[in-house]
Amino acid sequence: MDHIRNFSIIAHIDHGKSTLADRMLEVTGTIEKRKMREQVLDNMELERERGITIKMQPARMNFSSEGKQYILNLIDTPGHIDFAYEVSRALTAVEGVILLVDATQGIQAQTLATLAMARSAGCVVLPVVSKIDVPTARVSETVLELMDLLHCEEKDVFKVSGKTGEGVSVLLKGIVEKVPAPSSSYTGPGGRALIFDFSYSEHRGVTMFIRVMDGVLTNKDAVRLFATNTKFSSLETGWFTPGQVPSERLHAGEIGYVVSGIKEPGVATVGDTLLSTASTLPALAGYQTPRPVVWASLFPESQDQFTFLKQALGRLRLSDAALSYEEDGSSILGKGFRCGFLGMLHLEIVSERLKREFNLSPIITTPTIEYEVTTKNGGVEHVFSPSQFPEHGLITSIREQWVKVDIIAPPDYLSPITQLLYEYEAVITASDLFSDGRMSINSEMPLRELMRGFFDRLKSVSSGFASLSYEFLELRHADVMRLEVLVAEEVVPAFSRIVSRRRLEEDSKAIVEKLYRTLPKQLFVVKIQARADGRIISSRSLSAIRKDVTGYLYGGDITRKKKLLEKQKKGKERRGEHAKLNIPPEVFLKMVKPDEGK
Repeated sequence: MDHIRNFSIIAHIDHGKSTLADRMLEVTGTIEKRKMREQVLDNMELERERGITIKMQPARMNFSSEGKQYILNLIDTPGHIDFAYEVSRALTAVEGVILLVDATQGIQAQTLATLAMARSAGCVVLPVVSKIDVPTARVSETVLELMDLLHCEEKDVFKVSGKTGEGVSVLLKGIVEKVPAPSSSYTGPGGRALIFDFSYSEHRGVTMFIRVMDGVLTNKDAVRLFATNTKFSSLETGWFTPGQVPSERLHAGEIGYVVSGIKEPGVATVGDTLLSTASTLPALAGYQTPRPVVWASLFPESQDQFTFLKQALGRLRLSDAALSYEEDGSSILGKGFRCGFLGMLHLEIVSERLKREFNLSPIITTPTIEYEVTTKNGGVEHVFSPSQFPEHGLITSIREQWVKVDIIAPPDYLSPITQLLYEYEAVITASDLFSDGRMSINSEMPLRELMRGFFDRLKSVSSGFASLSYEFLELRHADVMRLEVLVAEEVVPAFSRIVSRRRLEEDSKAIVEKLYRTLPKQLFVVKIQARADGRIISSRSLSAIRKDVTGYLYGGDITRKKKLLEKQKKGKERRGEHAKLNIPPEVFLKMVKPDEGK
């Protein structure tokens, strides 16, 4: 164990984590140059397309320093705030972290949030300045920021370029010197490991990503999962380089994988303890259950696909521990699932993975958060969707989740950011000035407003220079109500949403206008309405598709044309009275996504 170093890379999104990981794999010779590619640890096509890391990915490297051979186990982590749970799981499996800061951008709000997570996990922090080769890099200023943040000396801050490889070898030596080796005093039979992630395949079942804490786990070993007491024989053990390489055994301190062969969802859970049946060790502490921030219901396009959607969510749950779901139902959309997500990006990624990996395009209802509703009979209900909201006359009070939002931005953008915070019902509590001239703005706002596209609007008004992080506060009084959308005089639950009273008319007009633009024309006139507080707030009528029934007529009396047009009009009225409108799935998806340019 003295020659093992386990570490992770944490940073704000787009600060060069994956690029630095690429150079480390190249410098250590883990991947041959001819097989090298950008974002080599990002296995998902979606990650490579968007240039972001969604799943953490381990990699084992061999490194020689001062005549000694070391094993470096790296876990590359996501940078977006929605995937903070992935980062927290990675931090419990390592002893040290590289805190990476982009020299062109400096310390960002998410940098501070991930640093707090690393400190609470007891990890040794190595400050590193990246992108030092960029002409606009402010290396000396960024070094001073890190020195001030971590109370360290200038010699403790590493300077690297993930693109050119400059400083990477020095950083690897620093990891060997400063990150402590794993330790264990257990000398008994068998071993014990923490499960920090999963993958799934049709042939091998669940593959558990583990950090061995004590003892030894061997191939074909008889093991059990502590939480469910499920026993099985490991089909294969091995390491990540970063592809899976079989090994006869995994020792204490090592990071690797165990192929279980288990194909039932729910048996294995992230944070569970994997134990040899011969071992008498107790369970490890594990992880806290992730707390969903955004709720949305997913319904299959056809009820025939309900079982496929259920299986797909079960498979996704194996590789995405933060996803939660339970069965839900709608009188119009049929059976579906109410799902919990860590944010809007998480929701978008899950829906995209369902489409790409399982060929499913579910209908997604408008995302919402959890509300605590007190009714006039004294009961307290926890409401996750607009359809569960009691009628407005039965409600005594409503409480909602508030969050503390920290924004870091140049002072030039203070005015538009302040206006944006007012628009999103935020209360500014404090502001501070950094040594490099940037400002820190602390505010408190309702979670529903944060999830209403606040991050995208913040990036827009600050020309991309602002960054944010948030943490949960207590529940507070909410002045909100349910806004229902009627299409052809029938309520469509998927379009219903909870809105602030002060934005009621604005949101009503916006949703009716958007639906008017999005909904395809029918053979009859379709009335689109928004209703709240028992009254219609906004309304529009979508004209019918009109066939030219008089096209074959020529000459003669005008009354012939009028008779045909009147007959057509009455026919459309009769059809409108009895017709059932089928809304295409793409309409639901367009209604969930924010308008372009907003």
